Amino acid sequence: GPTRKMPLTASAMDFFQLFVPDNVLKNMVVQTNMYAKKYQERFGSDDAWIDVTLTEMKAFLGYMISTSIHHCESVLSIWSSGFYSNKSIALIMTQSRFEKILKYFHIVAFRSSQTTHGLYKIQPFLDSLQNGFDSAFRPSQAQVLHEPLIDEDPIFIATCTERELRKRKKRKFSLWVRQCSSTGFICQIYVHLKEGSGADGLDALKNKPQLHSMVAKSLCQNASGKNYIIFTGPSITSLNLFEEFEKQEIYCCGLLSTRKSDCTGLPPSMLNNPETPQSRGQYRIRMKGNMSLICWYNKGHFRFLTNAYSPVQQGVIIKRKSGEIPCPLAVEAFAAHLSYICKYDDKYSKYFISHKPNKTWQQVFWFAISIAINNAYILYKMSEAYHVTRYSRAQFGERLVKELLGLEDTSPSH
Repeated sequence: GPTRKMPLTASAMDFFQLFVPDNVLKNMVVQTNMYAKKYQERFGSDDAWIDVTLTEMKAFLGYMISTSIHHCESVLSIWSSGFYSNKSIALIMTQSRFEKILKYFHIVAFRSSQTTHGLYKIQPFLDSLQNGFDSAFRPSQAQVLHEPLIDEDPIFIATCTERELRKRKKRKFSLWVRQCSSTGFICQIYVHLKEGSGADGLDALKNKPQLHSMVAKSLCQNASGKNYIIFTGPSITSLNLFEEFEKQEIYCCGLLSTRKSDCTGLPPSMLNNPETPQSRGQYRIRMKGNMSLICWYNKGHFRFLTNAYSPVQQGVIIKRKSGEIPCPLAVEAFAAHLSYICKYDDKYSKYFISHKPNKTWQQVFWFAISIAINNAYILYKMSEAYHVTRYSRAQFGERLVKELLGLEDTSPSH
């Protein structure tokens, strides 16, 4: 849970600033002004530009965040006269001023000579965000490694032309997280660029199991020695990775797929389906040290690799139609924790910022801001302030937008 007690009067902004404090926003102001100056020295002066202030930067973020609650296709719809216009916040800043800030917005204006990382323009912000996540929250023992659902609102996908949809699918990075499966709090973010010749580029990683193993190690670099139980999907699950994690006192439970997983070192007899028909709930086990490979049948063969649960401990999967199906405890735990993360995705993925810039670092930035707001709301729900005001996720987002824009109205919207 939270590592610090927030006051009863804590606002949405107070929770958000646990992760994006004023010093980070001030740095954005400095870097944006530096970039604007550099840009104008190179391409000619811009008479309409005036250096951005901290108040304007907060308003700029507020406008962007508002697209996560009112899913307008473009942030500029706020100033339009159409369905997505928002007169109550449009008066804080003119559209032309907003577009100027958007044009010059930067987190790192200059590339240092030592920089080789493709995300150098956003890395300081990601590091600061990670420090905020680590210091504000202590996760439960059970955690999940996965790619969160960060697709756009299905309504917009339905209204897109095929050409627009093809363009949108070409995201040049993948976003992975380590997530507390009790609360949904995202403890760590890892961004992998799909292009690049550096050590972390796909050129250096020809096969996917090697890539996913590297992603898992990066996400768990701060988890060693804490007896965490990490749940993984088929792309990450592998005997070599789990054995390596066990040496660091990180225990694992993963779903195994003969098609997607690295099955090196596993007995072939367990990877092939038996010829004799099996009844639901039947399972076979093979062990090596603390590691168990479980093959469980339920309208199909499911394989699990784990060193976190005893294979002889019994559990049950409860289905609405067929009732209770017996299974090893590892299978029950895996299903329970993964289903919670699916519920989290269903609830929170629709609150990702709708703005879709072309530049990769900006896409990563707005995804990271969206995750920070979802984390802020989770902390708010676990605080005493929630029992005073009881905002929904949408109301919390609206409160945050109003506070960033400096609007006086503090009553919850319904």
